[in-house]
Amino acid sequence: MNYPDTALVADTQLPALQVVIPLLSAPLCALARNRRAAYAITLLASWSALVIAVLLLLRVHAHGTISYALGGWAPPWGIEYRIDYLNAFVLVLLSSIGAIVAAYAPASVDSEIPRDRQPLFYCAYMLCLTGVLGIAATGDAFNVFVFLEVAALSSYILISLGKSRKALNAAYQYLVMGTIGSTFILIGIGFLYMMTGTLNMVDLAERLAPVRTTRPVLTAFAFFTVGVSIKMALFPLHLWLPNAYTRAPSVVTAFIASTGTKVAVYIMIRFIFTVYGVQFAFASTPVAAALISLSLLGIFFASTAAIFQRNVKRMLAYSSIAQIGYMVLGISFVSVNGLTGGIVHLFNHALMKGALFLAVGCVMLRMKRTKLEEFRGLGYRMPVTMFAFTIAGLSMIGVPMTVGFVSKWYLILAALEKGWWPVAALILLSSLLAVVYIWRVIEVAYFQKPPEDAPPVTEAPLSMLIPLCVLTAATIYFGIFTGATAGIAHRAAEMLMAGGVH
Repeated sequence: MNYPDTALVADTQLPALQVVIPLLSAPLCALARNRRAAYAITLLASWSALVIAVLLLLRVHAHGTISYALGGWAPPWGIEYRIDYLNAFVLVLLSSIGAIVAAYAPASVDSEIPRDRQPLFYCAYMLCLTGVLGIAATGDAFNVFVFLEVAALSSYILISLGKSRKALNAAYQYLVMGTIGSTFILIGIGFLYMMTGTLNMVDLAERLAPVRTTRPVLTAFAFFTVGVSIKMALFPLHLWLPNAYTRAPSVVTAFIASTGTKVAVYIMIRFIFTVYGVQFAFASTPVAAALISLSLLGIFFASTAAIFQRNVKRMLAYSSIAQIGYMVLGISFVSVNGLTGGIVHLFNHALMKGALFLAVGCVMLRMKRTKLEEFRGLGYRMPVTMFAFTIAGLSMIGVPMTVGFVSKWYLILAALEKGWWPVAALILLSSLLAVVYIWRVIEVAYFQKPPEDAPPVTEAPLSMLIPLCVLTAATIYFGIFTGATAGIAHRAAEMLMAGGVH
């Protein structure tokens, strides 16, 4: 194979720095022993990662796919970081969330995590950011597994830092399910290596062509699909997610909800469209029908379950399971518009759910609990927080001029293109379920009075409100000006449907 194909050989160290900076900052946070120093390192590293991600996206837009050979070893013999429209888009998303949540963190972390553990918290936070950025940047299949484990192991630690002892149970449950998912993914990658002798994704795509119909390759695809489905919490493999999101500290929930399952969706897209190929994945196997069925079931099951939750964090956790269903549904349409909807919803959901969980974190800071009854009258006692929650909630429903509407527009358009009117109707119907559970919180916040003996409540500090307002404003901005999100997602979808290697 003639490398680097049509990719531009990187003439800067940006692809490596995207991962190296947060990776090196993690031990520095642990060694700092001082929570303020650890926070300063985290803030500097996370915002540096965002700047690098934006520069990479601009370079991809100007010059095309970037190929970076680690250690000077040319691919496919050495490890390659390969940045195209898809993962450049995902890198900007992940680093944006990492930077915004890091800016939000200090007051929330002080209220929920003991001070002596905070340097270790920031260490684990940076390791988790390293893992998700590495997954998106690498062009090596085994490296995907390595970075997936880095992100997963640090996530278990972050979740276990929750105040309640139930956080340990949630982290353990996530560990068990996550380990099963990782094992399945590793087995799938092992079979692929056995059949091709390479781990480079572009090289894999080429060498798989003559052996795609063999049993080891089909077995690898089955193991890989199930493993990634566990990681992304696709129904009915979602059982780890509600407890993990509910019991984790508020900062952790906002970060993992906006990044963890998103990189799993990215892995599915990358391997199906780049490594296996559309023809094999969707024409030679029944995976498309299976994913459509599971995604629709997940959307309705999780949305219905969310309606009956009394804990707002748990309600939003079930909502996340439903939103994963929308992303997988977009992939399953096997069309440019469907894939565009899935990719752009990956971005949009991170904005919406990040804003919602940051708002809940503000409530947690003042009320010490996130039960629905704690929200009584908060629309007037914490007006900025609840206004942001309301806007993000409307976006979750899919109200026009919000990012949620953009995602569902593409999904409905893709369904209509295929003549699947019932699926389009189900997408619209599912939005009504979102209206119900979002409205329950809004009703309590704005139309119910707090108890007469309730202590006075003040708004969250500016250090928390500014990041919250930034994400909330983004749900409106990118809902109106869609070129920077849907436009890039559309280019990525066209590339993937054409083969995914250029």
